[in-house]
Amino acid sequence: MQITFLGTSSGVPTRARNVSSVALRLPQRAEVWLFDCGEGTQHQFLRSDLKSSQIRRIFITHMHGDHIFGLMGLLASCGLAGNVSRIDIYGPPKLNEYLQTCRRCSQTHFSYPIKVHTVEPGKVLDDGEFSVYCQRLEHRVPAFGYRIVEKDRIGHFDVKRAAALGIPSGPIYGQLKRGEAVTLPDGRVINGSDLCGETIQGRKLVYCTDTVFCDRAIELSDQASVLIHESTFAHQDAELAYQRLHSTSTMAAQVALAAQVKQLILTHFSPRYAPGNTIQLKDLLSEAKAIFPNTLMAHDFLVHNIERAAA
Repeated sequence: MQITFLGTSSGVPTRARNVSSVALRLPQRAEVWLFDCGEGTQHQFLRSDLKSSQIRRIFITHMHGDHIFGLMGLLASCGLAGNVSRIDIYGPPKLNEYLQTCRRCSQTHFSYPIKVHTVEPGKVLDDGEFSVYCQRLEHRVPAFGYRIVEKDRIGHFDVKRAAALGIPSGPIYGQLKRGEAVTLPDGRVINGSDLCGETIQGRKLVYCTDTVFCDRAIELSDQASVLIHESTFAHQDAELAYQRLHSTSTMAAQVALAAQVKQLILTHFSPRYAPGNTIQLKDLLSEAKAIFPNTLMAHDFLVHNIERAAA
């Protein structure tokens, strides 16, 4: 699992940062899942190593423009390229209405199927390998955070031990590798889990934006491998954060600490902290690390691999 940040600014783009979008690459499936799609996201794709033809799912957190204004353009370009088979889009109420209105007014026809799913708190999808859950956050419009959970895997199958037990190779090995109990021709019952190593824990990615600090963000982020959390304001500007229902760097860190995540990555920064100003983004990082040391600050085109936990 690999994350690429395509936009890390809040509200408006800057010279160094585009508005919100994060891509999750699943190399084993040649798929890309996109989280939010701010204006210019398709240009960011062109500047990255990602392929828009591999986009299979898009998850939208809420209907503010800096998270959706790039969606219609990206979908239209994918259609003109003719190299996308299907895209499923998940998001809050009004998302489908927005897209249908854009299509109608611009007379755009997609050459591939698009399915829009209106999300509610709970499980959004389960494709056998990954499950996706969402939770309502605290913002000025309906906003959702997403949790992607990779299924646990059976540990390494001990072929030598199986052979030493006189278990004939063939389809039986497949059943045992899946952890199933198998009855041999001689009547012995072999439990496959006894021949497999420790279970390989699935990875968990959480994407939380836009929101002020809330208990539901902590619940959604529980034990995550990586938490991507908005950090629009510095701690000094907490009053602004409460007024606008955004998070400070310290709020993001408090969520990470309370949820016992392994890694926190900050994103969605206000342009007010540009170089040369009294408070700069390095100060937001320092504030967060004082509470949760394992914190990174995202920048556009940052690539971060989510590694499996050691057995």
